Amino acid sequence: MAKKVAEQLVDTLLQAGIKRIYAITGDSLNELNDAVRRKPELKWIHVRNEEAGAFAASADAQLSGLACCAGSSGPGHVHLVNGLYDAHRAGAPVLAIASTCATKEFGSGYFQETNTIKLFDDCSYYNQVAANNKQVPRMTQAAIQTAIQRKGVGVLGFPGDVAGEDAVEIESSVNNFFCKANITPVQQELEQLAELINRHHKICIFGGIGCEDAHDEVVELAALLKATVGYSFRGKMFLEHDNPYEVGMTGLLGLPAAYHAMHESDLVILLGTDFPYTQFYPQDKKIVQVDIRPENLGRRAKLHQGLYGDIKSTVKALLPLLDEKTDRSFLDAQLHVHAKVKAQQEAYIKDWGKQDAIHPEALASLIDKYASADAVFTCDTGMCNVWSARHIKANGKRSMIGSFVHGSMANAMPHAIGAALACPERQVVAMCGDGGISMLLGDLATVKQYNLPIKIIVFNNRALGMVKLEMEVMGIPDYEVDMQNPNFTLVAEAMGIKGITINDPADLEKGISEAFAFDGPVLVNVLTDGTALAMPPHIELKMVKGMAVSMTKMMLGGKFDEVLATVKGNYKHLPEIFD
Repeated sequence: MAKKVAEQLVDTLLQAGIKRIYAITGDSLNELNDAVRRKPELKWIHVRNEEAGAFAASADAQLSGLACCAGSSGPGHVHLVNGLYDAHRAGAPVLAIASTCATKEFGSGYFQETNTIKLFDDCSYYNQVAANNKQVPRMTQAAIQTAIQRKGVGVLGFPGDVAGEDAVEIESSVNNFFCKANITPVQQELEQLAELINRHHKICIFGGIGCEDAHDEVVELAALLKATVGYSFRGKMFLEHDNPYEVGMTGLLGLPAAYHAMHESDLVILLGTDFPYTQFYPQDKKIVQVDIRPENLGRRAKLHQGLYGDIKSTVKALLPLLDEKTDRSFLDAQLHVHAKVKAQQEAYIKDWGKQDAIHPEALASLIDKYASADAVFTCDTGMCNVWSARHIKANGKRSMIGSFVHGSMANAMPHAIGAALACPERQVVAMCGDGGISMLLGDLATVKQYNLPIKIIVFNNRALGMVKLEMEVMGIPDYEVDMQNPNFTLVAEAMGIKGITINDPADLEKGISEAFAFDGPVLVNVLTDGTALAMPPHIELKMVKGMAVSMTKMMLGGKFDEVLATVKGNYKHLPEIFD
């Protein structure tokens, strides 16, 4: 029998190193499903929602280099969109196969017909529909190569009837998917940067995801310049560890030291970061930026110089041009600030809270303690981002995956599915908010179906915690942010997953220890303190003041004294607000 187009597509996926397709089958995907069935090297991962499949593929790609998800015609591939936005904005190379109705029905308003070109245009770098068997080989190759080289999503529109046609072989190479290059700025620009650096003495380096493979080079640069090293959340796992010059993160998730170092320096060097929060950049300092994506240069801050290059190659080329600095006074002052901040954090970790209000800082610290040295952490957007950013320690072997750019809810658990399948030899820990896990709760069944030994920790504060804080900062009464949750432990057990509930601080370490020792999937439902503050100090002050104003507005007769007494009781660690 002649090879079908679906079989040809499967062969190409295998040649590209893809080992899994995250999907729910349906009529327009059935030919592909059958082709996968006959190739044991490729697994069909039956998720419960295509959105979860796209999130899983995003995490898989970030760990393995390339992943694939699929959706059947109409609603099936529409469900992919949110997860693909996450993958695309995270720079995760994902091939999305969007099967469609038969080609003869195009443009007729047929059952489940969609315009995939319009649908995926904003969350992909390659997006085409194969209208016949002759187009599929080159389109597949182009989608994969584009996803890998541009670091994002490639979409192949794949009509069900085309999948069943006889394959047409073409002369085209499929062995050049993963070619690489070292990119450095031209010598003149490197010399200009070196001259600028040599003239300044108080220097702060701020790095991001672009420093992924440049840890040693960045540390060597900091040592030469006696510079501090701050980082974004996406840069944390690559720059925090084995770095005597690090001063932590800035931004809403960060701590004061990095912010202070950037604003006290006279030169800020941005390396591989597109940190979006412009209010945290200094406005009166010289700023230079190096990035592999030249379109990022200068769009967040006014630059003195912007350079196009990858961080590892650029820093290597820059180092011989620099003079070694000997004055450590600026560096030592900033390290002192950072040490004091970290010491203050210990107070939150040591106080484990009370019944039904366990401190999330303590929980995150115990997760860090019991997680393996090479664990993969996935974290939900919102408060879980805060606790993972501040309390999960990098060591050069661990990974952290989240929806850090797209900022979607519900990502941690499906991300963990992809991570567990991509790295079966590594422990995977999902730090989930109660709001996040509620959105895609059905895919706990996927975790059980493939018996993925994920440690799912639910920070159950019975509210959309970050949104609630945001409203309080603005002085707006929080409204419809509280949640009446199911018993997540019972839900997990109904799915066949071991469940543990912790509502007493005295049981916290025992419960976490038991979960991490368990051989198989486990969900730990921890009732955490919904009043835990997550903002930097100056934002916390503004938040509590705003909360007091909003509460007062709500009180008949404006009973400010009673409101203030409540605030004082809850926020004793912020005496400045009562001045």
